Amino acid sequence: MMIYKERHLIESFFSKVKHCRQIFWKFDKMAEASMEFLAFASIIIWLR
Repeated sequence: MMIYKERHLIESFFSKVKHCRQIFWKFDKMAEASMEFLAFASIIIWLR
């Protein structure tokens, strides 16, 4: 049961990141920018 809760948490996180990615698609051109975008999206999700 615990694994399912963690899986749901991770899947919902990546779902939210994908939603942000559609908004900020210009950041995806370089690997460094992708890591910066992931950090940025994580902060936005965390602040909500």
